[in-house]
This record gives sequence, C-alpha cells and structure tokens, in this order.
Amino acid sequence: MELILDKNKKKEHLYLEVFHYYRELIMEKKLPPGSRMPSLRKCSQELKLSRTTIENAYLQLAAEGYIISKAQSGYYVTDIADRQHTSVRKTEKHAQTPCRFDFASSGVDRESFRFDLWRRYIKSALRQDERLLSYGEPQGEADLRDTLADYVRERRNVLCSREDIVIGAGIQSLLHILCPLLGQRRTVSFPNPSFVQGSTVFHDYGFQVDYRNKDCDIIYVSPAHMTKWGDIMPVSRRLELVNYSAAHGSLVIEDDFENEFVYLQKPTPSLFGLAGGQNVVYLGTFSRLLLPSIRISFMVLPPELSVLYRKKADQYNQTASKAEQIALCQFIRDGHLAAQTRKLKRLYSVKLKALRSAVREVFGKDAQIQTGAAGTSLALTLSTTLTWQELQKKAQTNGLRLQLLREAPGKITLILSCSSMSVADFVPACKLLKDISQIQN
Repeated sequence: MELILDKNKKKEHLYLEVFHYYRELIMEKKLPPGSRMPSLRKCSQELKLSRTTIENAYLQLAAEGYIISKAQSGYYVTDIADRQHTSVRKTEKHAQTPCRFDFASSGVDRESFRFDLWRRYIKSALRQDERLLSYGEPQGEADLRDTLADYVRERRNVLCSREDIVIGAGIQSLLHILCPLLGQRRTVSFPNPSFVQGSTVFHDYGFQVDYRNKDCDIIYVSPAHMTKWGDIMPVSRRLELVNYSAAHGSLVIEDDFENEFVYLQKPTPSLFGLAGGQNVVYLGTFSRLLLPSIRISFMVLPPELSVLYRKKADQYNQTASKAEQIALCQFIRDGHLAAQTRKLKRLYSVKLKALRSAVREVFGKDAQIQTGAAGTSLALTLSTTLTWQELQKKAQTNGLRLQLLREAPGKITLILSCSSMSVADFVPACKLLKDISQIQN
C-alpha cells in the first residue's frame, strides 16, 4: 500500500490521511502487533510533511488504541487487530445455534470417568521431582511398558516384552514411527476410507493406499470395529487373514480399537495372539477407556520390526506426557483400569440398548437399524426427500449434530452415537430428527 496525499487539502486535514493510512496497515497486520512505528523525523522526511502533522496523526492513533508511546523509545503497534478479530469470532460463535443433542460425538460420557481418582494419580506423579527433571524415554517409560506387557498378555493374549512396546501420543504418532521401519513394503490396504488420520500418514510416506485389497503389502484392520455400528471380525475370518498374510509375506496392522466394548458375545482372540506374534503389529489406545485428552497409545512390534526400531529408537522423541505415563502405570497396577473397563461395558451396553429403544419408539418398529456386538453406535436409515446437505443444515439450525454413513436416492443412513449424550435426551433428540428429516411413510 502506498500513501498518496492530496496536497490541495488544508494542512490541518493532512494528518487524518496519515492517520487512516497507518490505521489500515495496523488492522491488516501489515504492521504487526509489537512492531515499532517509523520515527517522527523519518516519517516526516519520507512523506514530505511537517513533523507537527505526523505527530498529530500519531497522537490520534494513540488516542484510539492503535499505537502506544514508550518513553525514549518511540511508538509501538498494539494488539488491537487481534482483539477485534477475536471479538468478531466470538460474536459469530455466539450467533450460531448451540448444540442441544450430539449424535456425532466420539467423546465419553461425563459420568464414565472418575476425575477425582485420576487427579490423585496425576498429583502423585507430579511429586516425583527427580524423575520429572529429565526427558521421557523415547520408547516410553520402562515401568509402564512392563505393566502394558502384563496387561496385553492377560487381556488379549499378546505375548511380548517391554522391549517390543513403543508408547506414543495417539495412534497417528506411532504410525509415524512405524512407516520408516517397513522397508520395501509400499502398498497398504484399509477397510474403508473413514480412518483419514491413518491413511494420511501412509500417503505422506509415499505408500500407495488402497481399500479392501488383501494383496497389498500391509493390511490395516480394526477387528473389533469393522463397522461404525460395532460388527466384530469372527474368529474364522481372523484365522484366514493370519494364514493368508503369512503365506504371502504381508504385514497385518491390528488396531484393537474398542475391543473392550464387546457386549453381545465373548471377546475374540487378537490377531497378534493367533499369529504367535509373527507378521502382526498390535496397536492399542486408552482414549476410549479413559479420556480422549489423555493421549497415550502403544504399539507392540513383531520381532523383526522390534530389532529395527531399537537401532534407531534414540532418534525419536517421546510424544506422550511423562507425568501421565507415570500416573497411568500406577493406575493400572492398582486395578483401576480393569474396574474402569467393567464400568464402561455396563454403562455403554445400557445406553446403547436405551438408544435402540428410543429409535424404535419414535420411528416405529420397522425402522431400519443396524447394530453390532460392540461399540457405542448404531446405524439408522431414514427415508427422506432431503439431501444430506439439506438435512445437515436443518439439524445444525435446530442444535442437532449428525454423522453421515452413506447417502442414496431417497435414503440417508446416519451413525447415532450414545457415548456422550444422556439417556434422557435420546427420545427428544430422535423426535427432533424425525421432524426435520420429513420421514416418508
């Protein structure tokens, strides 16, 4: 931007042109907060105006909060642009309809977690002064890895040592460690495109990403979460996958997401256990058992990858909080994770049953519902004249959050999650959904 002055204007008005010029630069952040304004002398020389004119413009800028004077230093730009931008965002946010019913949330039930208990373990971890003075171990805290080795052996028949376990802040961070270990394997298959965070990592490392292609070098599966409504991979299919991958030299990545939430059948064995720890990488996380904000996940590597990892382990920094690792270790050792798992299974099985009943009550006994043996969601197919975009817009206007599974002419299938909503909200939320979707009988 260049300041073009109208020299024909009265001198007493020229300072306003200078004022408006600098005000625009400040609000557009071309003069960022904290930057020093040109000195009165320099500005006067560049604009060929009197020092008095420039000083009057600066005084006006200071009076309206755009700049501030610092003794024996000059004038500096304030953060007024940031503050006004924040104010606009808050106004826009408040103008939106607040969410009343959230069927799309992947969060947890407020009553599912004992914050007071976890707070005690965090406080205990923070009292370990000497231990907290150092960086965390790149592979994860040794005592937590010992505890996790016992945990997965007892719960999932995953036989490993602490040297085979790598801890990280979420599955995605672990995949960033895994990808460079995979050597000449260059193709990976996912069950569907929904796990964007995982497929993006592989794509960024140059892998060819396919879906439902058993001939890929790497096969990524979530056996306890095959569908968003809780279908589980049967044992026969697990054995078939293990045998096929062994015969073809492919690697299986077993993301054991939501294996704890199996209600309607006995838990099935892990792929890692069925394969005897060969050609399978096991991934586990605590985001569903504890809180999504507690970012601790772990990876169990098969022998050949475990050896490769240890050669370069020191090149990685640990991404998970050291204090939270210490707290989680003792939390598990004291039996609280096992108790939390039992509590959540009871809670979510009851809530999912209540949600299914609410859908039947509102939409009728012939409602098209899909449920599985696990998870916290069901699939509901609606007959409607609306498109997904139209339905979503109406839902947002009425404070209802929805998640699309698929869309077909005259039909929309939604995933309804019970995880973070209260049971008392299920019927009113379903009635609102029915009203805005214009169900065709």
